[in-house]
This record gives sequence, structure tokens and C-alpha cells, in this order.
Amino acid sequence: MHDSQDVLLLVISGAFGAVVGSFLNVCIYRLPRHESVAWPGSHCPTCSHAIAWYDNIPILSYVALVGRCRHCGVRIPLQYPVVEMLNSLGYMGVVVFFGLAWSTVAYCVLYSALLVVAGTDLSHKIIPNAVTFPGIVLGLISAGTILPLGLVNGIIGLLVGGGILWLLAWASPYLFGKEGMGGGDIKLLAMIGAFLGWKPAVMTIMVGSFLGSVIGVALIASRVIRREDYIPFGPFLVCGALVSLFFGQSLLDWYQGLLAG
Repeated sequence: MHDSQDVLLLVISGAFGAVVGSFLNVCIYRLPRHESVAWPGSHCPTCSHAIAWYDNIPILSYVALVGRCRHCGVRIPLQYPVVEMLNSLGYMGVVVFFGLAWSTVAYCVLYSALLVVAGTDLSHKIIPNAVTFPGIVLGLISAGTILPLGLVNGIIGLLVGGGILWLLAWASPYLFGKEGMGGGDIKLLAMIGAFLGWKPAVMTIMVGSFLGSVIGVALIASRVIRREDYIPFGPFLVCGALVSLFFGQSLLDWYQGLLAG
């Protein structure tokens, strides 16, 4: 493929990712409130005025409106262009890493699902079943059809990923005297395992736990939070899943090389 075609493909994937990111913002806002993501159409949550199409262009409309609603002047949360930009960059990254293939579609679906999970867990400390349950099903279907790992590995990934966190959740009251992982985290890792397999699922836990520990200690040390405050684990699992998605095989090869001497 010529360089100009590569650039065009990246531009198209990035633009499509931004459009999907606009919908992801709807999901992040409405799913924790148990509202329909399809009806009513996009509207300002403050004045309820319907948003015209020209005010709903991803990223560009936010810049044109200087981050404020055209009708009531209330500031639009920075989350909206950030999510659109992250989804745009994510789709471009998937295309760069995996090329133009059916598996790329599955990985883009996973990426967007992870972005919604991070958004809802950060804003409402909720990981919606409306994301993880369909995600598990889509992960297994994709594993059995268009992903290289295969259905059996997808099922093993689901069981290992969800099983490890379930075991930790079960054991936490006995070992630490308090609850550990929430049910949402368990279903999230089961979804990740269904898409990526059991080794990336384990890597997701390792990377997520490491990041959570480092950031948690830093926040406590800087007195931003107290030791007893709850820190949502979902975003750290999302970071671990993205590391596993993009760099998992390289990290596994590097680690196996170390063991081999």
C-alpha cells in the first residue's frame, strides 16, 4: 500500500473514531443514570435544548463553541472532546498495529467498550452490565470467527480473567477484613479475556494492579485522598488491557526470552 493510501486510511479511521467517540460520551453520561442511549437525541443536560448537527461535530464543535452551550452558556465538560480524541487516536492505533482486517473491527469495539468503562467508573464508580455482558458475547463470537486466538482460548480467557478476580473478591473479606474487587471489575476482566485470551488477561491484572498501587500511594502521600477512600479499579484494568492489546505479545516474548537466558 502506498504512503498516501496509508495516510488516507489513518485519517478515515481517526475521523470515524471521533464520531463513535461522540456516541461513547452519550453512553458514559446516560448508562449510569439508566437512561436510553438512543432516545431522546443529543441535548444539553442543563437547558435540555436539542443540539443541532453543526454543534455536534466531534472536537470541532467544542472548539467553535469555546466549550459552552450555544443556548444557555453553561460550560461543556472537557470530557467530551477528550473522549472523542482518545477514541480517534485509539482507532488509528489499532489500524497501525493490526492493519486493515476483520480483527481490527473487533479490537476497535473492545477499545471503545474499555473507554466507556473507564469513563463511567471514574465519574460514577459504576461499570455497566450494558457494556460488559454484550462485550463478553461479542468477544467470544469474535474469538471464534475473526480473531486469531480462537473460541477455546477466548473461553479460557473469560474463565481465567473473571475467575482470578472472583477469587480475590471472595478471599478479601477473610484476608483483609473488607471487600475486594467489585462485580463490575470481575465482568470487565472476563470481557477482556474473551477478546484477548488468558495470558493477556493475567497481564492486564498485573499491569493494572501495579498502576493502581503506584498511583494510589502517590495520591495518599500527597493527601489528595485518604487511605480509606475508595479508588475505582476499572480504569487501571483498562490501562492494563490496552497495554496487553498493543504490546502484550512483545512483552510476553521479552519475558520468555529472559527465562530462556
